[in-house]
Amino acid sequence: MRAIDKKLWRELWAMRMQALAIAMVIVGGVGIFIMSLSTLDSLFQTRENYYRDHHFAHVFASLKRAPLAVAKRIEATPGVDKVETRVVAYVNLDVEGFDGPVSGHLLSLPDHSRGLLNQLYLRNGRLFEPGHDNEIIISEEFANAHGLQSGDKLHATINGRRKALTVVGHGLSPEYIYQIAPGAMFPDYKRYGVMWMARKPLASAYDMSGAFNNVSLTLTQGANEQDVIDRLDDILKDYGGIGAYARKDQLSNRFLSEELKQQKTIATIFPIIFFGVAAFLLNVVVSRLISLQREQIAGLKAFGYSDFDVGLHYTKLVLMIVSLGIVIGIVAGIKMGQGMSNIYMTLYSLPFMTYVLKPQVIVTAALISMSVAVLGTLYAVRSAARLPPAQAMRPEPPAIYHSTLVEKLDLQHWFSQPSRMILRHIERRPLKSLLTTLGISMACGTMMTGGFQEGAINHMVEVQFGMSRTGDLTVIYTEPTSARSLYSLQSLQGVEHAEAFRYVPVNLRFEHRSYRTAVSGIPPRGELMRLLDANLTIIDVPEHGVILTDYLAELLQIRPGDMLTLEVLEGQRPTVQVPVVGTAKEYLGVSAYMQRSSLNRLLKEGEAITGAWLSVDDRYQKEVYAELKGMPRIAGVVEQKSAIRAFYDTIAESVLFFTFISTLLGGSIAFGVIYNSMRIALSERNRELASLRVLGFQRGEVAYILLGELALLTLVAIPLGLLLGYGLCAFMAFQFDTDLYRIPLVLGINVYAFAALVVIASSIISAIMIWRNLAHLDMVAVLKTKE
Repeated sequence: MRAIDKKLWRELWAMRMQALAIAMVIVGGVGIFIMSLSTLDSLFQTRENYYRDHHFAHVFASLKRAPLAVAKRIEATPGVDKVETRVVAYVNLDVEGFDGPVSGHLLSLPDHSRGLLNQLYLRNGRLFEPGHDNEIIISEEFANAHGLQSGDKLHATINGRRKALTVVGHGLSPEYIYQIAPGAMFPDYKRYGVMWMARKPLASAYDMSGAFNNVSLTLTQGANEQDVIDRLDDILKDYGGIGAYARKDQLSNRFLSEELKQQKTIATIFPIIFFGVAAFLLNVVVSRLISLQREQIAGLKAFGYSDFDVGLHYTKLVLMIVSLGIVIGIVAGIKMGQGMSNIYMTLYSLPFMTYVLKPQVIVTAALISMSVAVLGTLYAVRSAARLPPAQAMRPEPPAIYHSTLVEKLDLQHWFSQPSRMILRHIERRPLKSLLTTLGISMACGTMMTGGFQEGAINHMVEVQFGMSRTGDLTVIYTEPTSARSLYSLQSLQGVEHAEAFRYVPVNLRFEHRSYRTAVSGIPPRGELMRLLDANLTIIDVPEHGVILTDYLAELLQIRPGDMLTLEVLEGQRPTVQVPVVGTAKEYLGVSAYMQRSSLNRLLKEGEAITGAWLSVDDRYQKEVYAELKGMPRIAGVVEQKSAIRAFYDTIAESVLFFTFISTLLGGSIAFGVIYNSMRIALSERNRELASLRVLGFQRGEVAYILLGELALLTLVAIPLGLLLGYGLCAFMAFQFDTDLYRIPLVLGINVYAFAALVVIASSIISAIMIWRNLAHLDMVAVLKTKE
């Protein structure tokens, strides 16, 4: 080993704590880069494998009733590959030991088959046996929520008749990786489950023998998807079709696709922060190291080492520190990626997770880290390599101090001498002070992103369900029915108030833009359903015209006063135009709203309703549930409070994981910046501080001069960091906005306080570590100095 390489190892050991602090920042950048991209690739690959192996359909459509002969016409449509018809129905369930409302979605399966399309993934159990008309396979999430095993029984109200069903297996489907009951906003596996039943008994129960009410199909390669959808709509319109839609618009697939987009955003934002901070730290550390080793550099060149050798020596030092961070970051990124992937496997009801770590992801992370580090230290290394030996033998010129701003303003008498020394030193190195402050600010801002997510979700739930939709229960009918049926709901003991609504699927058009959603007919001045404006003030629904959610208005680029075209997708399928009279604030989904009576007149259907919202006395909830289960026209009941609890239980693990990661990484930035700044300040001012000790300054006074500078910069950095964090959270909220949900920018005082406290804690820990070094200032060497 050459002498210069031995020197490299000695220097690395001497600055081991600084190197470790910098490496941990690199770990953060590499780790979150690998975690995000490996999770993204894993989710994508798992989805593709699952969809391919289980033949997930390309186009879906629901209808009233059509004979099986219609399937032949669909198969003959140009671009169609495979077609599968089904019978589907919503039923009310009774689960032993559970008193709340439970609904199920029954789907037919062919005999001795997992289906042609959207194939069932049978986790355990078996398929149906011939002649056993009461056997069902239930979704794994529903089974786990109730502890149901093969052989257990539950009761269902199927087309008005109560029937005992026997569980023979647990399954999953690519069609239901995100299971939401009709009328619900969140998954609630205790109160809603997907179930599969043999086609013959299910068809017989709903008068669907030789008929179907749901169809899925796949397309041939190169087929025009929209043309196929248009042709399918034309075929099904005479059979009560409500509009076909593509896989990209299928609800479960939409949620997973949006998650993939979010992972791309995370993989872009956070690594930039970490790599930028690492480049700054390496530049400061290497620059100071070179200034302290001027005589050593001169000696190396005197012994024949070239400029290239000297430059390579310091470049190796940088790369060794970075390499340590890369190795640890790769391991941490893989572990975090596996953990995040498993969370998503549970969240999205995936039967397996294929963890994918592409070699190019690791190579890219390593190359970015090394490139950023080399570029960040390029000027310092270049200065060392080009330093002439004769000049290097001379000590660095003493710093030139000027009157500080405080002194120019004649305010120095308000500050002690040590305080003026702190201010003078900060003004002498303004760029370094600015970069240190910026680094600490980035740490503070990064930590705010974890707390932001939880606060935003709480606000979404409060606005959507605490202020807008305030009912206790949502009742969904099997089909539109007379508004007189509301009286039977109002008469139930315990029902305090009931409001009916009409839900109509539509395709909205304005100019060349369109969007498929629904128009909800709601009562004016309702108590259980209120529309809110941007200021969360209640909006009265006018007698004429339509109100759109604000995000939908943006998608259509339509404003109040413009005429909106409604293409109704049920019944006679009329096309009408209505004026847009306003917009409403909603965070979940997008919709259009009208007065129910106006919507009924528009459809020329009389007083029809689709469901109702109920306010129920807590003392009578069980009795109300029991009554609703026995009503044949009711397809399902959603309890709001339980749905919200289930939602929090579902997302709790992912939110906690993200908060933990952002706190850990933000803390590593804060510690890395503050500790390295203190170490560098100590090395720069070692002789100065030792001289003060010789002059009689106490250890605490010397510590005040050194640590006070970093304390002042930290105090300045915290409000800047909070501002930076606000901007970072705003950017994330903007990036995460979709028509499925919008993330409100809500930052509580606890988010700001936690971020500031972590930065302050990092500063205190760094100060404690530096305090020990102040006890070993070499005062004897100062006394020997010739001046």
